[in-house]
Amino acid sequence: MPHPPAAPVQSDRLSFKENLGFGLGDMASNFFFQTFGIFLLYYYTDVFGIEPAAAGTMFFLTRLVDAFTDPAMGAMADRTKTRWGKYRPYLLWMAIPYGICGYLIFANPDLEGASKLVYAYVTYSAMMLIYTAINVPYCALMGVLSPSSKARTVASYFRFVCAFGGGFLISLFVRPLVEGLGGGDEVRGFQLTMALFAVASVVLFFITFLTTKERVQPPADQQHNLREELGELFRNKPWVILFYGAVASTTFLVLRDSVTIHYFKYVVGVSDEKYWWIFDQASLFLGAAKLSNVAGILCIGLFLGNYDKRPLAVVLCLITALSVFSFYFIPADQFGLMVVVNTIGTFVYGPTAAIIWSMYGDVAAYGEYKFGRRSTGLVHSAQLFSMKTGSMIAGSMGGLLLAYFGFEANAVQTPRSILGITLMFSIIPAGFALVKAWAIWRYPLTAVKMQEIEKTLQERHAAAEKP
Repeated sequence: MPHPPAAPVQSDRLSFKENLGFGLGDMASNFFFQTFGIFLLYYYTDVFGIEPAAAGTMFFLTRLVDAFTDPAMGAMADRTKTRWGKYRPYLLWMAIPYGICGYLIFANPDLEGASKLVYAYVTYSAMMLIYTAINVPYCALMGVLSPSSKARTVASYFRFVCAFGGGFLISLFVRPLVEGLGGGDEVRGFQLTMALFAVASVVLFFITFLTTKERVQPPADQQHNLREELGELFRNKPWVILFYGAVASTTFLVLRDSVTIHYFKYVVGVSDEKYWWIFDQASLFLGAAKLSNVAGILCIGLFLGNYDKRPLAVVLCLITALSVFSFYFIPADQFGLMVVVNTIGTFVYGPTAAIIWSMYGDVAAYGEYKFGRRSTGLVHSAQLFSMKTGSMIAGSMGGLLLAYFGFEANAVQTPRSILGITLMFSIIPAGFALVKAWAIWRYPLTAVKMQEIEKTLQERHAAAEKP
């Protein structure tokens, strides 16, 4: 008797509530991740009082541990079995430790000399471990929300709207909050501001836990073998290419953000002028950038309706690189021009970020298609590891380059130091944007290929469920 034709691949559309709830998890992550990217190097050098080279070395050494903890956490999550699923429980279990550890980085106890550096190592390392424990499962969650690539892509858009929305709040309001809550005392201001963000992060992770559901399960007969799974990961060509692209993307973003405050404080020059009473130039510049990120993601449908996402993302990356590169030539007194040029670059950056992260769910499906094993947590742990690797490169480069160019905190900078900060704000990050464009161009999983993969996996699952 002939078999009936295979059913078409279901769309498995997620509700607005679930998409938004999922996205709020990345807002919770970015309340600290964006703060670290924009303000942590400045905080360590100009507020806490650590030498730039020491801060850069710390970023490098602490992130080396992630080479082991991220895949270990991914493997652990893949093997977790609870009534809530594999990945969602960690949002519940780790939310409060996440908020506490994030706050402790900025608690600034009364320490002197080497004890400050020890405190920074301990608190930052603890935060990165907890960040791994909650964000590897969160990233993996996107891969199991739906078996549909389109549905996962929509979830990714919500995720990045919320992520850049959190970045917008951080970039625009941290400096006014630090000044207002601290009454001119930056130490006190950072303590109270980050306490607020810690509470908000915990609440948002709880919301993500309550509003999402895991729908995709690994093959029923799947056997776990970490050594084999790691080997399959490195033979997964789309994942390898995405890894390079994600590292370049995060390095580009974090390196530039980490010296933005230095750029406006020392290159543009401190200005007493306030916009709308509370925002200085740096806050307004950063806020406009993050808001244009959100606008870019909201307009992504207009782009994808007319162009294939891979060449589109490459072109948008090149525009971003050109925008950032041009800051080497923009005069320091042309603030309006800076905002316009930067807004163009960040507007087109938003869609490329959402596109590249949405591809990780496709990579997990490709792994099952190619090797017969779906290691969603391990694949997405590599996603988080790429982010941490990029921020490690950016953080260590930031601190070491500041030291190389002779930067001295809270002092008038030499022409050499001004040149170094300018290069770190323009030409150097533009180079990483070009690497990202190259990686996206090399990515092999087209929309047609993903339709074939989804249909094949659906047929396999249907066959496995027959008695």
